[in-house]
Amino acid sequence: MHSSAFWRISALSALLGVVAFTAPAQQSPAQPSTGDPVADAARKARAEQKTAPKPKKVFTNDDIPSAVPPPAPAATDATNKNAPQQEAENVTAQKSTDPADDPKNEAYWHKRAKKLRDKLAVAEQELDVLQRELSKDEVQYYPDPQKALMQQYNRADINAKTAKVDAKKAEVESLKQQVADLEDAVRKAGGDPGWVR
Repeated sequence: MHSSAFWRISALSALLGVVAFTAPAQQSPAQPSTGDPVADAARKARAEQKTAPKPKKVFTNDDIPSAVPPPAPAATDATNKNAPQQEAENVTAQKSTDPADDPKNEAYWHKRAKKLRDKLAVAEQELDVLQRELSKDEVQYYPDPQKALMQQYNRADINAKTAKVDAKKAEVESLKQQVADLEDAVRKAGGDPGWVR
């Protein structure tokens, strides 16, 4: 009885030994298992990425040229005496074809109004920033007693920022007046005041 139990245990351990040796042989030698599922997943993703097709080229507005280059000027003969006259005619033809340079045209007034409004918007934003800095400095607490005493006596930084705010306010008012003057200029030129709004 002892011998049959001995043979059973021996057969079972031999079978388990064979199974234990064949299990690692089933894994591919190129991808050894480390027991870390994250590392195994990264290896698998890297292998899939190598076999994946490359993405196609996506064209954006940055890839496409925005303006067509101007045509090359025609070669003129040195003996041609009318060349300066033709160049002057070309310049006047270009001026007459550009609607943004004609003061009777709506595009001209839109262009001028846009420039003024852009300047006005920038000046108003700068004024807003200066006013915020000034209000912050007016309620500023100085933990250094020396600095606090100096500010009570002289307030140089607050006075400087107040002067900058006043100068920027004057600039904004000047730009607003220029916009109003532009509307008057449109009326005097015979245009519609709505062109500058």
